[in-house]
Amino acid sequence: MAYRVHHYNKKNGVTYVYEAVSVWDKEKKVSSNKQVCIGKLDPNSGELIPSKRLHSLPHALHNNKVTATCLVAGPSLLLDTITQELEIEKLLKKCFPDCFQQVLSVVYFLVHKGGALSHCENWCKSHIHPYQQVLTSQAISKLLASQTEDARQTFFKQWSHVIMEKECLCYDITSVSSYSEQNEYVKYGYNRDKDKLPQINMAMLFGQESRLPVYYKRLPGNITDVSTLSNFLKTMNFMENKKLHLVLDKGFYSSANVDELFASHHKFTLGISIHLKWVQEIVDEFQPDILDLENYRKIGDDVLYVRTKLYKWGTQGKRSYVHLYHNSRAAAEDKDHFHEKLLAYKGELESDNRVKEHESYYQRYFITKDTPVRGRQVKFNSEAIQAHRNRYAGFFTLFTNEIKDPVSALEIYRNKDVVENCFDDLKNQLDMKRLRVHQSSTMDGRMFIQFIALIYISAIRKKIKSNKSLQNYTVRELIEEMETLSKITYTGRYGSVFTESTKMHKEIARIFMIDLKT
Repeated sequence: MAYRVHHYNKKNGVTYVYEAVSVWDKEKKVSSNKQVCIGKLDPNSGELIPSKRLHSLPHALHNNKVTATCLVAGPSLLLDTITQELEIEKLLKKCFPDCFQQVLSVVYFLVHKGGALSHCENWCKSHIHPYQQVLTSQAISKLLASQTEDARQTFFKQWSHVIMEKECLCYDITSVSSYSEQNEYVKYGYNRDKDKLPQINMAMLFGQESRLPVYYKRLPGNITDVSTLSNFLKTMNFMENKKLHLVLDKGFYSSANVDELFASHHKFTLGISIHLKWVQEIVDEFQPDILDLENYRKIGDDVLYVRTKLYKWGTQGKRSYVHLYHNSRAAAEDKDHFHEKLLAYKGELESDNRVKEHESYYQRYFITKDTPVRGRQVKFNSEAIQAHRNRYAGFFTLFTNEIKDPVSALEIYRNKDVVENCFDDLKNQLDMKRLRVHQSSTMDGRMFIQFIALIYISAIRKKIKSNKSLQNYTVRELIEEMETLSKITYTGRYGSVFTESTKMHKEIARIFMIDLKT
């Protein structure tokens, strides 16, 4: 509830009247008062003289019996435009008819503040949001646990149809650390953040043009990237997404995965390792003339030499293209990286801690002897290592069943940086670097709401990048800029009014098409 405060100015002898409302300060973890000047007192009669900018509500301001509430409105006004543009409320209402407004309010809190959900209750008290009521911690826990898998999958199916038409889609996996000891999906595995904690894995799909997340799937923490693709493709078939163009990094390459991509009739652009024998045969074929000037291309800041081979994949000779690129500047880095890997693999052999995926390296680049007296001796195969450095350093390859032009293929592949941006937002902007929920049902609800929040952050970032006047802002800074815009609502028939808009408020309103008059 708002209340009025009088401040006497000694310099000019004027008593100013402010509407005050309690606002939760996340950093200091205390409540503070947000005050908005609504006028001054008449020195003779003591009555309120309204501020000229509030002229539309003179009767309310003169009537001391009228009560008012003052809530922060700016962030909600901005987020409402994304809700309407992407029709998110409409989709959520179909899938979660009993709680879609609560879901949206938690999403708004995460996008605005990004903190622990325990702070959402105080945020609700001082901000306008879709649910319009306070969400307690108990209510949020119930909300997370009450979501059904069927409702989430229905949302994904409808949302993907909105986003995926004529899109190239990036598929990748990240790990999310967890403190949970009761969740069957939390396992020790390859942790991308180098945390010494068990984890879950999240497989996610992103649109390159829309730059929006499309779909995610929760996976056990000990599963490898390459083994996830088959089940993902089955999920896409269930969702009736029959025409995909997937962009995948080389961690997803396997002969079985390529066979399945062809069998499912999906288009793909896939990074593949230069260490594969059949790829090296193509490099050997093109190496004598790869540096001819007719193969020269300048792509962005890189000088590359490119060749393309029409390739027949598998026993059925499926038509595909192998694009070969050589970067002379990267050759030295490739050699260093190759050496680092060999040193690590040598340690694996010496400790008898062999990794199945590294067997081809063990056989090609090492000479191993076991003797009764001296034990195991591991030496580098210098001849094979030198041959690799001379022939394959500086090369990288893309494999695709659709894109004939090597420059276009590379541009599409490089645009998968949207994946890294979204993963970074998920962990750092949306408080998901370490999950603190324990039950799997609650975790699934939390991850779904984080995913919806990620849609908003991605949409706002796209707007920022396309408007020069916003390019010095981060997503969080832009929303905080709107924090100073409040809405005063009076009881009865007196209506409401926004507080004074700054120049930046008006610019943001113009770009996001926000109406500041209603």
